[in-house]
Amino acid sequence: MEYVLLIGGLIILIIAGEALVRGAVGVALKFNIPTLVIGMTIVSFGTSVPELLVSLQAALEGHPELAIGNVVGSNIANIALVLGITTMILPISVKKSTVKIDWPILMGSTILFFLFILNGNIEWYEGLIFTLGIIAFNFFMFWKAKRENTKEGVELDIEKEQDKPKKLFFNILLIVVGSVGLGFGANWLVDGAIIIAANFGVSEHVIGVTVVAFGTSAPELITSIMAAFKKHTDISVGNLIGSNIFNILGVLGITSLIKEIPVSTQVITNDVFWMLAISFLVFPLMIFGYKINRLKGFLLFASYCVYIYFVVS
Repeated sequence: MEYVLLIGGLIILIIAGEALVRGAVGVALKFNIPTLVIGMTIVSFGTSVPELLVSLQAALEGHPELAIGNVVGSNIANIALVLGITTMILPISVKKSTVKIDWPILMGSTILFFLFILNGNIEWYEGLIFTLGIIAFNFFMFWKAKRENTKEGVELDIEKEQDKPKKLFFNILLIVVGSVGLGFGANWLVDGAIIIAANFGVSEHVIGVTVVAFGTSAPELITSIMAAFKKHTDISVGNLIGSNIFNILGVLGITSLIKEIPVSTQVITNDVFWMLAISFLVFPLMIFGYKINRLKGFLLFASYCVYIYFVVS
């Protein structure tokens, strides 16, 4: 039964996450929000909702290792696994603004996370700082787009007919259905992971940074691959960087505001350094040639495989 819960939760998270993203992008495009902003904010938020709900569920049920492991593992997977696989399929060009603005925000958030966990807890006031940070980040992205007067007519398989009331209603319906589905999926995924960990004597930390993290990163993987095939590279790169920022500032911020999160020694002495290293690694890969080609993608993917090997072993 626990495997049904785990797999069913993963499937529902993927389907519901896709519905939420499509609905949100459809509504955003109706109001002429630029594509890059959609990738860095709306799509990033939508694909990070699974991490938020899973971490909240785990923390409230008294399983902090799942809550933290989910975020740390997802951030490592988003860059090393998702971006790696995406660029092995199709090389992605990188905008200078991604290197000069988006990446520093990601790196700063990751360093802040490292400093906050050194005492073994993420306290409520640290969660407040994270939450204010994600609010400021979103305001900054919209302000930046407005200042630059950016307009990029990317459709994302959503036809121009979205201006019709019927299409707008359908997109709103997708958002509602996706949100409800994510709630059920997160609940089943957490329950299944807890039971499996207990049955096999595997720590919740290992389950959190591997199985649960991969499951909650699946929407990013699907969204990025689809965007890359359609040559919507702003959505692909922006989605992953924005998702990682949201995971730290939004997911951990909101979760720790509701309930303080204890942090295990394993995360403090090992996983956070992998998270810092991979977040830093993507910088030279982006800045040299402003393109992540297949070779660089393979390097990212290989780093994820090495990380999983050390976690499991």
